[in-house]
Amino acid sequence: MVKELRAVVKELGGRKLLGKRVATQRDLCQAIRKGFPPAVVEELMRASGLTLKELAEALDLSPRSLQRRRRTGRLARFESDRLYRLARIVALAEESLGSRQSVTHWLKNSNRALGGIAPINAIDTEPGAREVENVLGRIAYGGIS
Repeated sequence: MVKELRAVVKELGGRKLLGKRVATQRDLCQAIRKGFPPAVVEELMRASGLTLKELAEALDLSPRSLQRRRRTGRLARFESDRLYRLARIVALAEESLGSRQSVTHWLKNSNRALGGIAPINAIDTEPGAREVENVLGRIAYGGIS
């Protein structure tokens, strides 16, 4: 659990971008409730290889709202929670697949185990994100996916 938390915090930009040390699940919950700083969007775009439009669609957010938040203030709680969801998937994918380039390719291409849709299109809901996590788990442990 601690290893996963560290990997997710790294994808979000770590202490530098989050503005505080996030060492426990409680710290992470507090950071989400407070709202992530807008620089987290840029970091997650870099980490995932997604454009702003792809990121917004994956998180079921308006690209304009996300762009506006990047310029002013903090992200809303629900936006931060959805960014956390993507960071969690990116961290797990990087652990399972090895490289950022592989992660980006895997996220954007259709996957038979997900009913033919791309993983990035499945994570707009928590159940969809859990399904993507299950596929990554099968990849990591050599199962069929």
